[in-house]
Amino acid sequence: MLLALVLFPVLILGDQWHSTQVADLREHTSRMVGLGVVGALGAITLAVAFRRWALLLPLAIVAVLPLRVPLHAGGDTANLLVPLYLVIAGGVLASVSRMWAADAPRAGGVVGGTAPEDALATAGGGGSPAATGPARLLPWVLAGVVVLYALQTLYSPDFSKSLQNVCFFFVPFSLVYALLREVVWEKKLLLLVLWVIAVEAVAFVLVGTVEYASRELFWNAQVIRSNEFHTYFRVNSIFWDPNIYGRYLALVVVVAMSALLWAKERKTLALLTALVAVLWFGLALTFSQSSFAALLAGLAVLAAIRWSLKWTLAAVGAGAVLAVVIVLFAGGASKLSPDRLNVDTGGRTNLASGGVTLFGQRPLWGYGAGSFPKAYRDHIATHKAPVSVSHTEPITVAAEQGVIGLVAYAALLVAALWTMTSGLGRVGGVGGVQSSAASRFSQRDVSESRNAPGENPSTRLDTPGDSPPLIARAAVLAAFVALLVHTIAYAAFYEDPIVWVLMAAGASLAAVPVRDPA
Repeated sequence: MLLALVLFPVLILGDQWHSTQVADLREHTSRMVGLGVVGALGAITLAVAFRRWALLLPLAIVAVLPLRVPLHAGGDTANLLVPLYLVIAGGVLASVSRMWAADAPRAGGVVGGTAPEDALATAGGGGSPAATGPARLLPWVLAGVVVLYALQTLYSPDFSKSLQNVCFFFVPFSLVYALLREVVWEKKLLLLVLWVIAVEAVAFVLVGTVEYASRELFWNAQVIRSNEFHTYFRVNSIFWDPNIYGRYLALVVVVAMSALLWAKERKTLALLTALVAVLWFGLALTFSQSSFAALLAGLAVLAAIRWSLKWTLAAVGAGAVLAVVIVLFAGGASKLSPDRLNVDTGGRTNLASGGVTLFGQRPLWGYGAGSFPKAYRDHIATHKAPVSVSHTEPITVAAEQGVIGLVAYAALLVAALWTMTSGLGRVGGVGGVQSSAASRFSQRDVSESRNAPGENPSTRLDTPGDSPPLIARAAVLAAFVALLVHTIAYAAFYEDPIVWVLMAAGASLAAVPVRDPA
């Protein structure tokens, strides 16, 4: 981990050494040195804090996931996950120092005891149960995906772009997975995570509400121009893209609903209901159709776990048929023409069809990692249109990595979903309605937990059998499915750190047996 932490900034600097951004920094040596010193001191400070209070590491990672910092250099601006990179650096340094301390002989060591920092590590991170079943397969598949993408940078027509993807996304997010996989997701930590994302999401909604009321955005000139030509006004809060803002809110709604579906106390129900209402209001102001679809997918997963898989599938199927009928009758046949679809989807239909064409030209190995923008301009559209991805993740993977990449992508999804669903079929509503014996068992445990002395009911996750893994695993699975749907309808699967966090949490939670009420 330490080697990866050192190498990826070195590779970026080496590749971009003659770019205007780095050249601007090189001309101001004191500025470059100052940034390096501040970054190093920040990472060391975080490492000391994580070593002393290991519970802070997962909380810090979750807290900085949506935060990007605009960096101005050489007349250009890049929005980078600087806070996340600093937290990763601090987490890696803390993990390495902990391993070194464990290997070194301890002066005056305690036989059969545990040092305070190690006890904290076990409580907040490190010491997770060993992975079993599909959870053992996931890190190997994930490593294969990363290695394959790195190899496919070698023949990419846009080597700098592909290298940036490796260094800014794949390598640091792999470190995130390694750090969080060892976390023990106890009830205290789960509650703190819920509080962190809830407070942040509400703050983002407040910012978005101010934007909507004032009809002014803080940044992204493209969205600002778009709002001038539409009858509706889209907000992006602190995010660059309204769709990514909507994605984040949808995921937080899914997590909040996971807690709400199993909550018993009135105060807890009221707080979670108010939270969902606020977030729903914020989500509506994004006008992000992909985010609404993601939210519905996540809620469907929760319904299947809480009540019945069979009836949930029936409801989803009926809803899909109804949606198709509404589109056909409300929009008419003209709505289904390629030109009209392309206009309605903001040009995404052309991007998707262009990606399919690129895949047909090189079906086996693709054009190379990170090559979609350049390959699309060179082989599909000769004009210099702004192109990032196809806005449909499987098509982007197909065009860039070919069948080989698609197989790796599919294997990762299978491994992740298999890990997250392993053991859930024996509890909740999956596979049918919960038995009466199970219901009596759950009611008895909840009743006993209510009478527990010294416990504050308003801060407790009331789950069947008082079992935190069930609600946590339901939340992780539903959020992952929601995120997967959003990336299929929009973009950025590998490039979203939340994907890697959910996979790590899912693997860690899968190692803890889900308490079976039956």
